[in-house]
Amino acid sequence: MEPTREAVVAGQFYPGTEDALAKEIRGMIDPKAARRDCLGVVSPHAGYIYSGNVAGSVFSRINPVPVYVIIGPNHTGLGRPFGISQCRSWKTPLGEVIVDAALAAAIKKNSGRVEDDDISHKFEHSIEVQLPFLQYLHKDFRIVPIVAAHAGLSAYREVGGAIAEAIKESSLEKKVVVVASSDMTHYEPQAEAAKKDNEAIKAILALDEKALLERIGSFGISMCGYAPVAIMIAAAKALGAKKAELVKYATSGDVTGDTSSVVGYAGLIIY
Repeated sequence: MEPTREAVVAGQFYPGTEDALAKEIRGMIDPKAARRDCLGVVSPHAGYIYSGNVAGSVFSRINPVPVYVIIGPNHTGLGRPFGISQCRSWKTPLGEVIVDAALAAAIKKNSGRVEDDDISHKFEHSIEVQLPFLQYLHKDFRIVPIVAAHAGLSAYREVGGAIAEAIKESSLEKKVVVVASSDMTHYEPQAEAAKKDNEAIKAILALDEKALLERIGSFGISMCGYAPVAIMIAAAKALGAKKAELVKYATSGDVTGDTSSVVGYAGLIIY
């Protein structure tokens, strides 16, 4: 295993010190939220000032598990199409999280697409920003970080199936949550963004990864993490998922007051 993957957006997307980060997250979670066992999650990855309330609402709803497979989109274009982190651990201001090397190896064994690759993770923020919420709420856990580039439906289903099969083969069935990191529509008027995002959300609620990809194309939805979401849906269904629930939807315009050009954020749980 490689050494620790250091935080690259601490002090930018979220506070860079332990105390300040814990304080910010504390204001974004709901300690009284009704939690449930989940198989999958959709959570946004923008700066916490914009999307933290959505992410906090989602992670407040799930029961803790020992392992989270966290799939993020590739914003940088670096590395392999489906890169799995080789690092021993990932660090944030809240501490280190160990990578589950055994589950990562099983996913690679089951898939002809997922490869060892730290280059795709080196400057990618979409997975890193999920970790402090889990660290604050769920304490001891391991992760399997995977970056997914744009491919196609068959590729997403293959990777999702490989993840589900690896979980079933391990002693972790019912003890893993697959987290898909994604923002929704980018830089459109709020009404238009909400309209487009509703189409994508309906496909996710229906647990229909094929419909999601079709609507991304037909409605021109600039959802950066549709690949991670499609993979997560495929994996969750293979693990027995039957239902999905929209926890919260918001846009950057709700924070800035500028609704002329917003980014949408959706938080969903799958169980």
